[in-house]
Amino acid sequence: MSLPTIRLDALLTGRAQPFTRPGSRSAIDKQPQHGQLTVTTLGLSGDEQGDLRVHGGVEKAIHHYPREHYAAWAAELGAHPLLAQPGAFGENFSSSGWTEHDVCLGDRIRVGTALLEISQGRMPCWKLSDRFGVAELALRVQQSGRTGWYYRVLEEGVVSAGDNLQLVERQFADWLLTRLSAVLFDKRVESELLRECLALPLAPSWRRTLERRLEKGLVEDWAPRLQGRSAAE
Repeated sequence: MSLPTIRLDALLTGRAQPFTRPGSRSAIDKQPQHGQLTVTTLGLSGDEQGDLRVHGGVEKAIHHYPREHYAAWAAELGAHPLLAQPGAFGENFSSSGWTEHDVCLGDRIRVGTALLEISQGRMPCWKLSDRFGVAELALRVQQSGRTGWYYRVLEEGVVSAGDNLQLVERQFADWLLTRLSAVLFDKRVESELLRECLALPLAPSWRRTLERRLEKGLVEDWAPRLQGRSAAE
């Protein structure tokens, strides 16, 4: 088990508000918070989500996005104002030192007095494209692998910026998030690999997705998520 202890550089929350498309709402505009915040099974106190069908909940209680990805995005997009500070990608946790190449599904992380578990990577949606004003940014995030990840909360507690993030248990060392996301975002259907993934403790939504692929022998349409079929998406 090898993962360095790192510092939580910024702790961010946001309130749901009207978004870019008629009828849409989002809390993607996260702002840094100072002092302790309570962590419950549904996430950080004061944090909201605009569409609870696809965001938030126990499997997506906290979103973590690596700060080092900002340099890569700045190189691709130019000096975008959103990249000047943490929160551009709607993250709750901002840090340097861990990326999707370092953490595994099921890693258990102690931060403050809370115990978290990595539940899944992010499946980017059209709201990222609208937030940045960059067409197909959500697809580019998906293709880049720079998605960040979500935690479920195993033990509630309190957390604040400046706390350490420490790996306390690793159960699935063969399943870096980069490997798992490569399966999820592959247009090919490889039955044996899907069965191997389905033996993992996947979040229910990921499990349903991979079960359907195995049953139907084809990959679902990503357009509703990446482009938005309607204001409710």
